[in-house]
Amino acid sequence: MNRPLIFCCQVSQPQANRPLPPLQCSMIGEETGNTMNSSSQENSRTSILKMTAAMMIFGTVGIFRRVIPLSSALLSCLRGLTGALFLFLYVRMRRHTISPPADAKAKLSFIVSGCLIGLNWMFLFEAYRFTSVPVATLCYYTQPVIVILLSPLLFHEKLTVRKILCIIFAAAGMGLVTGIHPEGNSLRGILYGLAAACLYAGVVIFNKKAPPADAYEKTILQLFSAGMVMVPYLLFTDGFKMPAMDLRTAVLTAVVCLVHTGIAYLFYFDSMKELRAQTIAVMGYIDPVSALLLSAVILQEPLTPLSFLGAAMIITAALTAELSER
Repeated sequence: MNRPLIFCCQVSQPQANRPLPPLQCSMIGEETGNTMNSSSQENSRTSILKMTAAMMIFGTVGIFRRVIPLSSALLSCLRGLTGALFLFLYVRMRRHTISPPADAKAKLSFIVSGCLIGLNWMFLFEAYRFTSVPVATLCYYTQPVIVILLSPLLFHEKLTVRKILCIIFAAAGMGLVTGIHPEGNSLRGILYGLAAACLYAGVVIFNKKAPPADAYEKTILQLFSAGMVMVPYLLFTDGFKMPAMDLRTAVLTAVVCLVHTGIAYLFYFDSMKELRAQTIAVMGYIDPVSALLLSAVILQEPLTPLSFLGAAMIITAALTAELSER
């Protein structure tokens, strides 16, 4: 996610909800007609494979975070700065010179949304520490429903019966997943996960209002801002003091920074050129499903039957909410 964002990358405007990644894309909805030549079919298959790979990479970020002994703020800082540098070098090698958005309002919007991404990562990483990966992931995936709740106030959109049912469905599913009266660290982790979802909803809202921008240039600025927003906090809390960095920790941290951020975002961006918005929205839920399955196998954190039903309700509500925006 990481969901992931989107998370959520953007070529001209963000896709409504993609966790960790982080940053979204509106170039994704272009219709290409009903006929496809063999070359475009091959491109589409390749794009589906890249999108699947990106979502499965995002789905493993919680597992990696659980075994990395760095603070959530430091890991978020390293992830943002390393991801920004990775994409910057990629663009310089493959495309053109990076030029920040000329419009001051656009630049400020991307910086603020980038700061929200950094805070969102920190809270999500804390959620992974204090509760199970499945519970943290599902709390995070209430983000589309949060956007629906805020839409009447921010976008003057009407709350339809379908949207109201999504909200009720997600709330009921959350009750089944988290238990009616969670306590101690579990409650703390749930609150961190919901805080991360609220922050990511803020990213989506900023992206909806943002002017068109090049996907890579925008994302580089957002990732850099996500890393830099952690610096003051780390300075004031002595957060730069790291535990002894052994080879295992260094390798796992590098994987989160380079693979879960740089490489996953590249796959995500490249795949969007050949896929429709609805396809991307549906495939985005490979992320939470893979997180639930892998955490059950690797971390021995399976869902109970009631929790599994709640997970299905949350994912159904979130997907329905996202598709209703298309």
